[in-house]
Amino acid sequence: MTMNAGISRENAMKLLKEYVKNENMIKHSLASEVVMKAIAVKLGENSDVWSIAGLLHDIDVELTNADSKTHGVVAVKILKENGVSDEIIDAITRHNEEADNGLIREDKFHFALAAGETITGLITATTLVYPDKKIKSIKPKSVVKRMKEKAFAASVKRESIMECEKIGIPLNEFAELAINAMCEIDNELGL
Repeated sequence: MTMNAGISRENAMKLLKEYVKNENMIKHSLASEVVMKAIAVKLGENSDVWSIAGLLHDIDVELTNADSKTHGVVAVKILKENGVSDEIIDAITRHNEEADNGLIREDKFHFALAAGETITGLITATTLVYPDKKIKSIKPKSVVKRMKEKAFAASVKRESIMECEKIGIPLNEFAELAINAMCEIDNELGL
């Protein structure tokens, strides 16, 4: 079955900016978009669909005040009303397994979104401790090293990042893929 996003990238961006006002959250969404696209290309999946999922995965984060019980659940109505495909909505509702919806991640799209959007936070935090604060300066081994430092970027769920292995991408390779993807939009990210 061929997946279709149900929404153009342009309209997805307008929708995101309608619901998300925090510039850092917008940057996180853009980073998640490019990382999801890179994962899709690597796995031979639909990069348009996967990248839109990355872009819109936190559409309800401000409406829910990032409450883990409702984040992802509130997004469903917004996304449905705007014609976003069921596949994307499903992946978005599963990216936060703490939500009160009884859903768990079950397939590679779900695992990719959880791992892909989460590693962006670790990469950003790693970049910000570098003297030049430039993403192009960091190496995958630095990100992998930071994975082991629980106090560093403590809110980043390492177990979500490790779901990269469930889609067949080892951590070192996953870190490299994500860094390279984020480097493509380093100016937009301010890194």
